[in-house]
Amino acid sequence: MLEHVWERVSMARYLTSVVIATDDDRIAAEARRFKAQVRMTRSDHLSGTDRVAEVASAYPDAKLIVNVQGDEPLIDPAVIDAAILPMVDDPDTPMGTIAKRIENPHEIEDPNVVKVVTDNRGLALYFSRSPILHGGPVYFMHIGLYVYERDFLLGYSRLPVGPLEKSERLEQLRALENGHAIRVVTTVYESLGVDTPADLERVSQLFEASMESAKRHG
Repeated sequence: MLEHVWERVSMARYLTSVVIATDDDRIAAEARRFKAQVRMTRSDHLSGTDRVAEVASAYPDAKLIVNVQGDEPLIDPAVIDAAILPMVDDPDTPMGTIAKRIENPHEIEDPNVVKVVTDNRGLALYFSRSPILHGGPVYFMHIGLYVYERDFLLGYSRLPVGPLEKSERLEQLRALENGHAIRVVTTVYESLGVDTPADLERVSQLFEASMESAKRHG
């Protein structure tokens, strides 16, 4: 799965470097097997953001840092580019992410599907595990891809943790609670993160179907 994520991320047009950050020797060894660039990090990080910030500190010339989670083997490279572009010339927005309209009504009540609502400029108003409307009977799910302005990322762990972040258990709320804007780009990309054995089975079936289709049309 890690190799699939790395391959997809490497196809994004606006990334200059792709680094796998981990504190696990097994993950590092697997990444080196398929020739990926790896950075070992401390093992005491409280979040993935802190881990990414440690790696970003080693790249002083990077303007933007993109955090793609290793459980998104079907991520669309174009979605990564779409998240990056609005951030390039926007000094007032230090953080960006992705959202998609919810089509499956069961996901509206699912606390594992994080919902997001934005203002008319595309800036996040709130993220929640509970249903929150986005104008009329429309809901958007948050996709856990983040773009950070480098200096903002390096200082993120020092921002105070507020009651909303504690209640929702959503780290991105720290930015909003401390008055920082988050740009939300909407996409039609279907997020298929692998968080459970059932998710893994679903993604495996999609891969098999894709390979069979490629054989038939090859």
